[in-house]
Amino acid sequence: MELLSVNVGRRKDVAYTNSPSGSTGIDKRPVEGPVRVAAPGAKGVGGSGLAGDEICDLRHHGGDDQAVYAYAREDLDAWQGALGRPLPDGSFGENLTTSGVDVSGARIGERWRVGADLVLEVTSGRIPCRTFQGHLDEKGWVKRFTEEGAPGAYLRVVAPGEIRAGDPIEIVHRPEHGVTVALEFRAVTTEKDLLPGLLAAGAALHPETAERARKHVERRGDASVSRSH
Repeated sequence: MELLSVNVGRRKDVAYTNSPSGSTGIDKRPVEGPVRVAAPGAKGVGGSGLAGDEICDLRHHGGDDQAVYAYAREDLDAWQGALGRPLPDGSFGENLTTSGVDVSGARIGERWRVGADLVLEVTSGRIPCRTFQGHLDEKGWVKRFTEEGAPGAYLRVVAPGEIRAGDPIEIVHRPEHGVTVALEFRAVTTEKDLLPGLLAAGAALHPETAERARKHVERRGDASVSRSH
């Protein structure tokens, strides 16, 4: 398992984003040399966990629980064939392009060591948005990406460190529960009935997803009570 590239984005004004600033940092490109990765701070305040990577809409992106976004080169290759166009590393706005890692099959709370010191923890899948669709310039992309169910993973920083292309990736902890990134993604997008099961991932689950799951359980409980009377 290997880190193929480290990708960072610079602020760019575009017509296809709903960011209040009219800018996006989704156009990420591979960089040479070591990149420092650390917890950026709470959502709404902290941006990317990678030094030099710009986040332009802090309402929906960045923060400690979405500090790093990883996508598998294998999945990019599959999309490359399906779309009939080249997709260089960073094309999906990912910070880390990996090789040999089942990113969407990773379990929530799974921890990866990247390079010598950096330790990351999987929190959730990536939800596609208008900016992603505009960046790729693919009509109907949000729906198509959602249906495919290979969202890639957001990760929080457990231990900071410097990384570079070619660094090894090691899974240092894999929880016993079966809540994968792909399962979490389906639960929050197309199969809401799966939401209660996400709570098995415990505190590692992205806080916003955990709140959605708890509210779903509460609503379902109320509905059950109503039907029983």
